[in-house]
Amino acid sequence: MADKCDLCLLGLIILSSLLTGISGVKDHVFISSGGNVRLSCNNALSDCKSKTTWIYSNRFRHSAAVELITGGKKNKDTEKHERLSLEFDCSLNIKNVTVEEDYGLYSCRQYVNGQKQGPDADVYLHVLHVSVSPSSSSSSSSSSSSSSQTEISPGRSVTLSCQLYSDTGFSCDQWVSSEGVELLWVNQAGVDLKTDSRYQILSSSDQYHCIITLTTTLLNEDNNSEWRCRLTHRNQLQTSVRYTVKYSGEKTLFSDRFVKTFTHWLYSS
Repeated sequence: MADKCDLCLLGLIILSSLLTGISGVKDHVFISSGGNVRLSCNNALSDCKSKTTWIYSNRFRHSAAVELITGGKKNKDTEKHERLSLEFDCSLNIKNVTVEEDYGLYSCRQYVNGQKQGPDADVYLHVLHVSVSPSSSSSSSSSSSSSSQTEISPGRSVTLSCQLYSDTGFSCDQWVSSEGVELLWVNQAGVDLKTDSRYQILSSSDQYHCIITLTTTLLNEDNNSEWRCRLTHRNQLQTSVRYTVKYSGEKTLFSDRFVKTFTHWLYSS
């Protein structure tokens, strides 16, 4: 009886391996907007550069699949060709990732003598991005791969929206429950801001976005404070975006002091 069970288990393992081979290799990569990312080609052949084609698709944008790399060479007709490069191991590099152009499904395909070899290696690229409510900003704002700063003032309400852009075909709720994806707002010490009544934290979702918003009224002591939107996948930190509070009044105060000091020096000379 035990031998039969062992044979059944072995059969299930072999069947699982065959099904994985048929469906192809799938990977998930998480990056914050503005960052650089490397997508691995898990089905690469030896001397793969001349044999590799990378294909991009995005169901949310309803655009046809686009060949970014064909036979190891970049397709210059694509919008993002200047930000792409192909590594010696046939992985795809993307610089300055944007939510407008880059999140979605990437498929690495191998050809030999014009014949497709094996299944595609699929990589889902998920992009994390933070935006500030327009009414919260009193002057200019800037963002980078890991942080953003907006000049605002104490006493004002600020709302930060952290969005994870994905194109898996599943709703955010389904994905969270099956894959253990979680978005959190934390302070510099890594403490969940849900534990502080000062902050209103709300989660929402649709088919292509997981969203978590933070709303609070700024205090004087918030100047130079840092809040982070953190993304974890199966309890492992994948990426985060920092938001640093910078009060615009500091620039004005500095400028006034500089003018007064310069004027006093000018008339004293």
